[in-house]
Amino acid sequence: MKETINVPTGLDGAVWLYHYNGYVHFSHRHEELEVNLVAQGSASYMLDGKRYMLARNTQIWFFPEQEHLLLDCSPDYEMWILVFKASLVKDYSRDEPYRVLKEDDPGHFCKPLAEHQSARLRRQFDELQDVKSDPARFNSGLAYAMMSAWHAQCAEERITPSFDLHPAVERAARLIHDEKEPVGIEELGALAGLSASRLSRLFKEQTGVSLVDYRNKQRLNRFLSLYGQGRRVSMMDAALSAGFGSYPQFHRIFKQMMGCGPAEYRRRVH
Repeated sequence: MKETINVPTGLDGAVWLYHYNGYVHFSHRHEELEVNLVAQGSASYMLDGKRYMLARNTQIWFFPEQEHLLLDCSPDYEMWILVFKASLVKDYSRDEPYRVLKEDDPGHFCKPLAEHQSARLRRQFDELQDVKSDPARFNSGLAYAMMSAWHAQCAEERITPSFDLHPAVERAARLIHDEKEPVGIEELGALAGLSASRLSRLFKEQTGVSLVDYRNKQRLNRFLSLYGQGRRVSMMDAALSAGFGSYPQFHRIFKQMMGCGPAEYRRRVH
């Protein structure tokens, strides 16, 4: 799903410290370049058929054509998130080694940084938050932070190990992501080339998320995109179009994953 990030007017990007709050996460991509730096705790990302384990001081980049999904997080998980508009990236990526930052999908970049490098970046990010009301200072600081983060990425020789997802797991994830009509677990297993029970076990082992939960997350993601502010389509129609088999099923999963019922959500968006 292509996501729109609401960057404040006059700013060339955004920065914030993310605290895991138990809410559901969705697979997405966006036009902006993004970097995450883990401040504490642990989590994992699924990125283009690979799973990356993140711990304190791990830095990972996401480019415009890279769909990514934050999976299981520890309760204390925190990370800095920075996003950079294409115009800023273009202006400050004309020379090596920064030219790669202008590409849409140049590969995967995930590394554990040394403590002193991570601490220096965290201080920069923290200072950036304090100058959001001054666009000139913020934008120049954001450009410097982007280049500093990439320099640290290039300077560190270690890499964060990743492992390839089993072809059936990757195929199942793609089928769920592209699902137009509800697909049962048995049928999904047949399409992926494994028995439903084998696929379910392997999916959980390799992604850290159960097959059912992943499918429900993707359906809920589609619902939120279809429903929007509730002005174009009814909640019932959006739920069925998103792949839910019935409204009661949608209501149960929505409340479980969003922490509130559909009616309360509708009042909030209105």
